[in-house]
Amino acid sequence: MHIDARNLEVKSIIEGDICIVGAGTAGISMAMEWINSGAKIILLEGGGFEYDDNVQDLYAGKTTGQRYFPLKSARLHYFGGTTGHWSGFCSTYDPIDFEKREWMEHSGWPISKQDLDPFYARAHPYLELGPYEYDLKYWQQRDPELIPVVDNEVVWNKIWQFSPPSRFGKTYREPIVKAKNIHLYTYANVVDIKGNEAVASIDYVIAKNHAGKELHVKAKYFVLACSTIQNARLLLAANKQAAKGLGNDYDHVGRYFMEHLEIKSAELWLTRPDQLKLYEYDSTRRPRAELAITPEVQRKHSILNGTASLTPLEVARRQKAIIDMWSDEDPRKSLDSLQAGFSEDEEPQPNQKYQAFELFTRIEQAPNPLSRITLDTEVDALGVPRSKLHWVLTSLEKRSIRKLYELIGQQVGRVGAGRVKLMEYLHDEKDESWPAFTGGGWHHMGTTRMTDNPKTGVVDQQCKIHSLNNLYMAGASCFATAGAANPTLTLVALTLRLSDHLKSKFRNGEV
Repeated sequence: MHIDARNLEVKSIIEGDICIVGAGTAGISMAMEWINSGAKIILLEGGGFEYDDNVQDLYAGKTTGQRYFPLKSARLHYFGGTTGHWSGFCSTYDPIDFEKREWMEHSGWPISKQDLDPFYARAHPYLELGPYEYDLKYWQQRDPELIPVVDNEVVWNKIWQFSPPSRFGKTYREPIVKAKNIHLYTYANVVDIKGNEAVASIDYVIAKNHAGKELHVKAKYFVLACSTIQNARLLLAANKQAAKGLGNDYDHVGRYFMEHLEIKSAELWLTRPDQLKLYEYDSTRRPRAELAITPEVQRKHSILNGTASLTPLEVARRQKAIIDMWSDEDPRKSLDSLQAGFSEDEEPQPNQKYQAFELFTRIEQAPNPLSRITLDTEVDALGVPRSKLHWVLTSLEKRSIRKLYELIGQQVGRVGAGRVKLMEYLHDEKDESWPAFTGGGWHHMGTTRMTDNPKTGVVDQQCKIHSLNNLYMAGASCFATAGAANPTLTLVALTLRLSDHLKSKFRNGEV
C-alpha cells in the first residue's frame, strides 16, 4: 500500500508494529522480508519514486579533512536509495575482517563471517547475483580460461560477482506497493525521534515534508535504515531528551566513519601479452578476480585488507580520477561526467591482449574516532541540522597500500610473470601525504558501530542501540570495520539477520 504523505492531514498519527525509516537497500530488503507476515509495517521514505532536487537538497552538507565528494550527490534520496547509481560489484567480507587485529585499534566485530554466511546466501537473490560461491576453483571448473597471474601463500585472487545492477526502486516497487501489510509513505522525512520519559525506548518518530505536513508514527519497534550518514545525523539531532543525542552516552555516534580508499597505485608489466580473462570486467554473470594478500601475510606485516584490480594501462591513462569527475552537487550531472570519463570507446576491447596494466587499489580504512559525522549550524528546509563530514586518513592506510604492491611485485617476479612499478606518491616511506586524485567508493560505513560493550560502540550484535530497547540500526552504519569488499552484499546480509531477530521476538510475543 502506498500513501503520498503530502496528501495527508496537516498532522497525522500512524501506528504499526515495525517502523522502518528509509527505503533504500536496507529498508527495502527488510520490508520484503515481512510481506504477508501479519505484522503491520510502516515504511517511511523521504522522497518519492523519482528524483526531486528539493528532497535531494536535504542531504547537502559540508566536508572537511581529506578531500571528499559533495554530500548532496554522494547518496540518492528517493525510493530505492543509492542503488539508483550503484555499480553492482559484490563480494563477501573475509573472516579476518571480523577479527580483532592487534595492529588495528578499534578492530573486531562481536560476530564472525560464519555467523553471516547463511544470510549472505539469502542476500544473493535480492541483489540478482549468481550462486553463493566465491572460490576460484569453483569458477575454474566452469571456465578453465580463468587463469590467475599468481596464486600462492602470499597473493590470492578474491572473487567478485556482479549484480545487473539491481535497482531496488524499480525491482521491488510493485511487490511493496501491492503488499497489504506494508504501508509505504513517500515524502515522509523523519526529522525527530521521541523517547519515553526515561528515554529507555522510543515512542514515536516525527516526519515532515515540503508540503508542510507532519506525521507522528508510533510502533513497537523502530529501524533506522536511511544510510550511514543519515542514521548518525538523526540520532545526533534527537538531542532534546538526550543532550548528546540518542544512543550517544559515550560519544560514539557519528564517529568511526569509514570509506574504502580507492586510488591508482602501481603499474603491472607482464612478460607476455595475455587476455587475463579472470580480471576483466564483464557485464555478464561471469566473476572477476582482484589480487589480494592472504590473511597470514596481513598478520605478518600488520597491514590492512585490500585488493588490486587490473585495467589495461592504455585505457586507464585516458581516464580522469573519479573524485574529479564526481564534483557536482547534482548527482545527475556528476553521473553524466563519470559516464563520459568512462565512455565505451575507452573501455578494454574483448579478446584484446594487453601487456601493461594499471593497478587500482580498494583498501579498508582503519576505524578512527576522529573520522566522523557531526551536526552543522546550518539547518535544512525541514529544520534539521545538516551533516558535516570530517574524513581522516592515517599512515596505516598508506603503509598498507605500499606493502600490498611490494608483495604483489615480489610474487609476480618470483613466478617470472612480470614486474610492478609503484606510483611516485608511494616511493618515500616517510611521506604520509595523499595525492589530489585520492578518492573513495561512496561506501559509507561505521557511524553507529557494532560492539558488545556500550562503552566502545553504539549497537549490539543484533544491531540494537545499547541504551534503547526498541531502536535498531540497519545498513553499513553498524559496521565495526570496513573490510576490503564493497559493503552492499554484507549490509543486506546483516539486515536479513536483523529481520530474523525481530521475527523471533514476534513469535515469542515480545511486542
